[in-house]
Amino acid sequence: MSDQSTIVIVGAGEAGTAAAVALREGGWRGIVVLIGNETMLPYERPPLSKAILIDEASHEPKLIVTSQRLAELKIDYLQGNEVASIDRGNKLVALSNGSRIPYHRLLLATGARPRKLSVPIAEGARVATLRTYDDAMRIRQVTGQGCDVVVIGGGFIGLEVAASAVSRGASVTVLEAGPRLLTRSVPASMAELIRAKHERSGVRIETGAIVERIGISEGRTKVVIADGRSHVADLVIVGVGATPNVELAQAAGLAVDNGIVLDETLATSDPDVFAAGDCCSFPHRLYDKRVRLEAWRNAQRQGAAAAANMLGENRPYQDVPWFWSDQYDETLQIVGICPEGGIPVTRHLGARGQILFYLATGGRLVAACGFGSLGPVAREIRFAEIMIGRRLSPKAEALADPEMNIKKLLG
Repeated sequence: MSDQSTIVIVGAGEAGTAAAVALREGGWRGIVVLIGNETMLPYERPPLSKAILIDEASHEPKLIVTSQRLAELKIDYLQGNEVASIDRGNKLVALSNGSRIPYHRLLLATGARPRKLSVPIAEGARVATLRTYDDAMRIRQVTGQGCDVVVIGGGFIGLEVAASAVSRGASVTVLEAGPRLLTRSVPASMAELIRAKHERSGVRIETGAIVERIGISEGRTKVVIADGRSHVADLVIVGVGATPNVELAQAAGLAVDNGIVLDETLATSDPDVFAAGDCCSFPHRLYDKRVRLEAWRNAQRQGAAAAANMLGENRPYQDVPWFWSDQYDETLQIVGICPEGGIPVTRHLGARGQILFYLATGGRLVAACGFGSLGPVAREIRFAEIMIGRRLSPKAEALADPEMNIKKLLG
C-alpha cells in the first residue's frame, strides 16, 4: 500500500481507537479514517458502571484519546456516523448520510450491544440497559437516595450497577434466573463470597428468579416473576449479557459464527478486512478452540495487534485473556479460560482474599481467578498469567500454599 492508501476503521471504541493510534505509531503514513456512531470523542466503557454512576465531583467520560491527539496523529475521526453497508468488491464503506469512503484495508471494531429480554414489556415501563455514556447518565439521574432499583441479571454488569446504585442510597434488588450469581464466569465458592459482599452492603439478591413480564403499576414499573412474586421499582436495569454486532459483516458476506470469524492474525474471510474486540471470534492456541472475549484489555490489545497485522506483521494473536471487575472496595480478577467442570486449587490469602487456580489434564495451568484486596489479588493473578502464557505446570500443593512465594514458580 502507498502513502495515499486508506485504512478505514468502523467503530471508535477501545479496539477501533487503539488500532487507529497503533497504525500511526507503527509507521503508517497513509490515510486513517476512524468512524464512530456516537457524537462524543472515544471514551472508556469500564467507568460507566462504576465511577460515572458514583462520583459526585465529576461524571465526565474518561477519554481514550483527545481531539488534540487525533489531530497530531492525523486521524480523520468521523463522529456521529452510522455505516450503512460495505461493498467488498469495490472496497467502499457507505455511510447512512450517503457518502462513500474507499479503503485498501478495513477494520471492523463494531463491538456488542446489550442482549434484550425476551419477555413482554409494557409501553412506558422504565427499563434501561448500560452500554454507552448516555445510558449511564440516564441511569445516574434516576438512581439515588430513596430510589427503588431492580437489576435483572447477576453477571458482571448487573452486579457493578447494583453496587453503584446502592452506594448512591438506592434500594436495590438483583434478580438472577440461574441458581447462583456469575454462573458463566466464576466458580460457586467465589460467587458466594461476592454475593455475601453485596448482601452486607444492602443489596437483596434473588436467584432462580425468572422474569415473566414487565408492566406498570400505579405509575411505577412492575417486574413479575414466573412464580408469582413481583417487584415494583422506579427503574429496572437489564444486564443479561451482550450480542456481538455482526450485521454489517454478515451483510457484506463475511463468515460469522458467534461473532465475526477471524483467523489467528485477526483477518476475516476477506484478507483485506480485519476485526477486533467484542464483535469477533478467533482461534486461541493456548486453549485449542475458538473464543470470543468481551473485555476491555482484549479489545485494546486486539485493536493494536490487528493494526500491526494490517501493516504486514502477520503475527498470531495469543494474549492470555484477562478481566477484572470492581465490587465495592474489592476486586475480582480472572485470567485464562476456566475449563468446564474443572476442580480449582484454592489459595487462601486470609482477610486479603482468595485465589482459585485451574489445572488442565496433565497439570498445565490454564486459568485463575481471585477476589479480595486489589494489591494481593492483582499480584497473584499477574504471576498466574505469566505461568499460563509459558504453559507451565506448577505443583498443586505449591499453588495452594499461601506461604509459597508464587513468583518462585515461574521457573
